[in-house]
Amino acid sequence: MATVVRRTKLGSQGLQVSAQGLGCMGMSAFYGPPKPDTDMIALIHHAIHSGVTFLDTSDVYGPFTNEILLGKALQGVREKVELATKFGIRFADGKQEIRGDPAYVRASCEASLKRLQVDCVDLYYQHRIDTSLPIEVTIGELKKLVEEGKIKYIGLSEASASTIRRAHAVHPITAVQLEWSLWSRDVEEDIIPTCRELGIGIVAYSPLGRGFLSAGQNFVENLHESDFRKYLPRFQGENLQHNKTIFEKVNEMAARKECTPAQLALAWVHHQGDDVVPIPGTTKIENLNQNIGALSVKLTPEEMAELESYASADLVKGDRYGFSAGTWKESETPPLSSWKIEFFERKLL
Repeated sequence: MATVVRRTKLGSQGLQVSAQGLGCMGMSAFYGPPKPDTDMIALIHHAIHSGVTFLDTSDVYGPFTNEILLGKALQGVREKVELATKFGIRFADGKQEIRGDPAYVRASCEASLKRLQVDCVDLYYQHRIDTSLPIEVTIGELKKLVEEGKIKYIGLSEASASTIRRAHAVHPITAVQLEWSLWSRDVEEDIIPTCRELGIGIVAYSPLGRGFLSAGQNFVENLHESDFRKYLPRFQGENLQHNKTIFEKVNEMAARKECTPAQLALAWVHHQGDDVVPIPGTTKIENLNQNIGALSVKLTPEEMAELESYASADLVKGDRYGFSAGTWKESETPPLSSWKIEFFERKLL
């Protein structure tokens, strides 16, 4: 019997989404060569038909090609989906640049609308935080885009608790996207409680540990040379040898529960609360079906605790990224007051 994908509220402003979403990045970028458009469009249509209607992309995936892919896939089905995209990361002269200035925000949004072939994006995230200017400046422009009907709801990705609070004071933030999985739990101390205090929804990316919690060490060894996961600290040398024990224990418990390790790991995320929506990515229909099945896996408090004991912080070796700039840990922005003074002095305001 097929699992029914329930609907849930994301945040406090009225957005409703499927309780599990679909991360589309790996279809076009970062996880090896791009996959054929026809296959990915068929996958997206299968997801929508199955009840997975919350689709996640970004202008940097490709760059741009993932949004173009979704634009094609959404022809005739736009009204059936909740569409999320992002801005803020661009590559210039071979280097990554983070931008949140108003002109860039507006230009990025309008370009995404064209590529996606839509008039409005349901959820528009700042993909990474521009630490060169106050978060209030970026959110101020996003607020204008909401008022103009170009976006419905505002989100942040990899933002610290203080950044989230400051942003939310300018305009309600509907969702914060962050990496949260059985073996990536640093957000639980400060960021998750802040979101819940403010009524902000939580979107968990890489809920399967970038695939590791689905297939373990063998999955890493078979990655394509162009797959950036191959170079993440957790998947390197001694770290990988150590971390494989985590997957083995998850796999053993999954066998007892008569589910797959991926379903068990995803079920753990679902059991964090109705305000949490994981967005596992895949390029295969069979994996999508398997991920949907995670919604039917029930875990007792004892089983949750057992799972967490396998992947406690001191047992996971290696950072999430090879550099901290890609995380919330370096997302603080200057105070608005000092920024205004600086720009008055430059006669730019």
